Amino acid sequence: MKTAVVIVAAGRGTRAGGPIAKQWQAVAGRPVALWTLSKFSRFSQVVVVVSAPDLEFASQVFAGHDVQLVQGGADRAASVRAGLEALADTASGAPDLVLIHDVARPCVPDAVIDGVVAALDASPAAAPAIAVTDALWTGADGKVTGTRDRTGLFRAQTPQGFHFAPILAAHRTHPGGAADDVQVARDAGLDVAIVPGSEQNLKITTPEDFARAAKLLEPDMDVRLGNGFDVHAFEPGDHVVLCGVKVPHTAALKGHSDADVGMHAVTDAIYGALAEGDIGRHFPPSDPQWKGADSQIFLRHAVELAAAKGYAISNVDCTLICERPKVGPHAAAMMEKMSDIMGLRVDQVSVKATTSEKLGFTGREEGIAALATATLVKP
Repeated sequence: MKTAVVIVAAGRGTRAGGPIAKQWQAVAGRPVALWTLSKFSRFSQVVVVVSAPDLEFASQVFAGHDVQLVQGGADRAASVRAGLEALADTASGAPDLVLIHDVARPCVPDAVIDGVVAALDASPAAAPAIAVTDALWTGADGKVTGTRDRTGLFRAQTPQGFHFAPILAAHRTHPGGAADDVQVARDAGLDVAIVPGSEQNLKITTPEDFARAAKLLEPDMDVRLGNGFDVHAFEPGDHVVLCGVKVPHTAALKGHSDADVGMHAVTDAIYGALAEGDIGRHFPPSDPQWKGADSQIFLRHAVELAAAKGYAISNVDCTLICERPKVGPHAAAMMEKMSDIMGLRVDQVSVKATTSEKLGFTGREEGIAALATATLVKP
């Protein structure tokens, strides 16, 4: 069956504040009305009802979108009827079903929409709602004057769905003053099925609601986790460079660059989180220009690449594996050095050490290994 949508956007919404009507104000980078329209993009016929003063502005907002703009009436019921009449008058013929939705509900989940449409297989009308669970009071002059039984009470939401011909007939004969289209349908004798609503399906009414909607509409945070592992053997020398700090030792670390095993592991962890390979891809050891290079060059490149892709580094954790030299006395300096290179707070960088209990090449003091993890976040 053919299903059409009427989005009611002719109100002013003065309680929401702002210089323009709430449906044209931006939330999470887009006008509310565009977010709402996007929730119904899968339907082939969408009518948006706007007030006469907003027609020109609305045509700019919806430019490039396949919608029909219709001028609204003096109240919500009149605006809905205008939208229904426009659908009845289309060249392709009236739809079988219609969903009527408030523009100020831009966060409606797909599951709610699907539930309404499915319920229309067995009912002439259906609407989402949430059962009232809070205690209900009456009040006057700032004081509680009584309570009301909440049994059987629901908070109504949209979209409210109908078989098209009956709801159009109901609107044509209704005297006006209905709270919503469910009331119009019931006054015409139509049964209305209740389907599950959603707390996400909030209606923007006050200024605070914009922030609530933004949290729901902003894309999910992209969190990446990368691991790095590096090994360097000892060679004759009198110090090693670990996480940017020169540490006296009875040997040096052998490598094409300065062999900073800790910094290399952290660098590879960042590259890994970005799916950008390892240091060797970006700084090939076969290239003589990197002979003896300061590993800060590699780490800064990885950090800059992450930033260019829109990621912020949340934290890094590096474990140095060796019997000697002792890392503990130098760990604070290493964390400070690494945080400075990466532009992070010191508490975002962890450098620690462990031994391999005299096992393996590190236990035999043939070299040092490092394991690192980096967390990247794209807001």
